[in-house]
Amino acid sequence: MAFTAQLPLVHYADPWSIEFEERRAIILGGSPKIAYYYTRPDTSTFRYRCYNMVEALVHAEPSSSASWITADDGPKAIELIEQLDILVVCRALYSQHIAAVLARAIALGKLVVFDVDDLIFDDRYAHLIMETLDQTVDESGLQAWFGWISRCGATLRLCDRAITTNALLAERIHRFAHVPTRVIPNFLNRAQIELSDRVRRAKAASGWARDGSLHLGYFSGTPTHNRDFAIVAPALARLFEEDPRIRLRVVGFPPTSTLLDPYSDRIETIPLQDFLNLQLSIGEVEINLVPLQDNEFTNCKSELKYFEAAVVGTVTVASPSYTLKQSISHGRNGFLAYAHEWDVSLREAVAEVDAGVGEMAERAAADALERYSPESQATALRHALLTHDVGRSRD
Repeated sequence: MAFTAQLPLVHYADPWSIEFEERRAIILGGSPKIAYYYTRPDTSTFRYRCYNMVEALVHAEPSSSASWITADDGPKAIELIEQLDILVVCRALYSQHIAAVLARAIALGKLVVFDVDDLIFDDRYAHLIMETLDQTVDESGLQAWFGWISRCGATLRLCDRAITTNALLAERIHRFAHVPTRVIPNFLNRAQIELSDRVRRAKAASGWARDGSLHLGYFSGTPTHNRDFAIVAPALARLFEEDPRIRLRVVGFPPTSTLLDPYSDRIETIPLQDFLNLQLSIGEVEINLVPLQDNEFTNCKSELKYFEAAVVGTVTVASPSYTLKQSISHGRNGFLAYAHEWDVSLREAVAEVDAGVGEMAERAAADALERYSPESQATALRHALLTHDVGRSRD
């Protein structure tokens, strides 16, 4: 890993820290005028479904103008609605502010699009979601989660159409809200691509050299993945026992597993990273672990953990969820592992690294850049927002 250690950490500042008046001026600067609504910007869903989308729209439709509005913009956001052509509401829970924003948009006949990247709008899945995320299923938890999911669904049902990340989730949206739904997967932004290219080139220039250890990485963006990690923990423990070279890097929220306690001196835990320094951290491991439970909620999730690793030349071993099975061709650009196959797939990945992982890593990177860049999704996003669909009547 020494070659990536030579790349300095990125001095990071949120690129979306822009005052309302500047965002307003951007939106009003061209045509069509598009605003994304997100309650409060963050480094996860907002980045993928708003910030990256705006970047892609600029490429797809240079004359258009797009930016975002938030709950903190208050009445100014509501006043801006009159001058918009399209409002995209991203994963917003029904609230007093979003109700006022939507009421204004609907009264003015504006096109309103709902964007969502998870199965978190249909309360029939509330109990499944809580179990999957290892949440306490009691009266307090049920009240909170049913309320949260129902409020998201209430917002969705007020919109004219929807955009989501994969065909399975699109079908669930259509079944729930009966609105035209288009698929735009999560994808990388230009800053991620440029930094990742530097990381991957440094690795290739070194001949994919590494130190005497073999590093696996688990990159957890939320503290809700204990049950996912439990799928791979037994195989990891056996690999630790058999191969003294094995090291594990956990970035974000460490999942609990007593099976790995005997190997704690070979496990490195790093706090949650911003989205650029995360790419450096992923690039410093040889194998990226993406275990997932197999249920309707996890099968609706996106493939972002694959392509974020692929662009830095790190090979992924993943559970074959709906999207990951479509992204990864086993043995070509990564490895797939059903729950009972993690021992075998991990050993295949280790053998690939030992044999010289460059060709597989480059295939994965080329695939990710072809399918998950702003340019690759720009045309589809343009059609999703700017072409006519026969929607639901608002009578």
